[in-house]
Amino acid sequence: MAQNVYTVRQVNAYIKNMFTQDFMLNRIYVKGEVSNCKYHTSGHIYFSLKDESGTIACVMFAGQRGGLSFRMNNGQQVVVFGSVNVYERSGSYQVYAREIRPDGDGALYERFQMLKKELEEMGMFAAEYKKPIPAYAGRIGVVTAPTGAAIRDIMNITARRNPFVQLILYPAQVQGEGAKESIVRGIRMLEETGVDVIIVGRGGGSIEDLWAFNEEDVARAIFDCRVPVISAVGHETDITIADYVADLRAPTPSAAAELAVSDYRQTQMRMQEYQIRMNRLLMHKVQIARFRIRDYQTRLKYLHPRIRLQEQQQKLAEFEDALRQLMKGRIDRERHRLSIRMEIMKGISPIQRLNRGYSYVEGETGAVVRSIRHVRKKERLSVYVTDGVIHASVEDVQEVRHDPADGEVRDHV
Repeated sequence: MAQNVYTVRQVNAYIKNMFTQDFMLNRIYVKGEVSNCKYHTSGHIYFSLKDESGTIACVMFAGQRGGLSFRMNNGQQVVVFGSVNVYERSGSYQVYAREIRPDGDGALYERFQMLKKELEEMGMFAAEYKKPIPAYAGRIGVVTAPTGAAIRDIMNITARRNPFVQLILYPAQVQGEGAKESIVRGIRMLEETGVDVIIVGRGGGSIEDLWAFNEEDVARAIFDCRVPVISAVGHETDITIADYVADLRAPTPSAAAELAVSDYRQTQMRMQEYQIRMNRLLMHKVQIARFRIRDYQTRLKYLHPRIRLQEQQQKLAEFEDALRQLMKGRIDRERHRLSIRMEIMKGISPIQRLNRGYSYVEGETGAVVRSIRHVRKKERLSVYVTDGVIHASVEDVQEVRHDPADGEVRDHV
């Protein structure tokens, strides 16, 4: 009977442990030809490395894509840095890639990595130094070759998006001896002309073709430029030092033009929408203002001094009418009382008595004669009647007494 029987999982785990403990397999460089290369939607890259003697499976996970500066294609010769380990589910081993570079460009790649690390430590890649790209650039400077596809793409995109934008080209040498000096002069010259943004770039190529954009002088010129700089070097998978230093990286020159040039038609449509909204808001405010003016007019009608004066005049007229009514009532009452008193006075008036046959007698002294004791014989008297005065003399005096019991008058001499 067989002894020490293990499961598949145990065997795979044991083999994986052996790979893990091997120092060389944890940090290994493997070179070969790329085959079966597949870019997965998750961001992982699956491929194989082969040579004349065999094949080994490889994978680069999405989190390690920073170690790949170009787009891999089948047939390329590359050097893969990573570790070899076992995938337990299938029981197969594969290379887990952390960095991939083209084979034969090792020295340039090492220079690229060293300069990148140095400039990054100096803070030249820091986000706080990135200048914003103006939304509506009017003058755009371009540092690129005058006859390359890059400038044609930029011109076509600019003409389509906004024909009013002015392009200023500095015809730079972008490859070979003197390329970095030419690019630096172009950046500084366009900066002095006062453009709104600068596009620095060229079409795709090998690492040697793009090397001018990996030079430290070019990186410092981009970093020191007061004008925002957009880098547009090569294709989407080509990454240079200029891309890290620039204020904005565009994957291609055409994309740089899209980012730098505002779409005139969209801007025009947006302005029309703003105008419509502004008109609506303005009309709304005008209507509100009209309502307020009407309200103020109504309030002014009640608060106007003329209205207040008219109200006071109305009140004065009412008081005047009331006063007239009071005076008329008072006069009527007084007239009534006067007429009553006049009637009373008529009853006691001497004139009335005279009219009824009575007379008024005065003595010589002017005193009223009320009794026979007030006169003497031969005294001159004045007898007042209705139509005049009678002058008489006292001849005799006769006393007359009234008897209250029978009302008869008796004479006594």
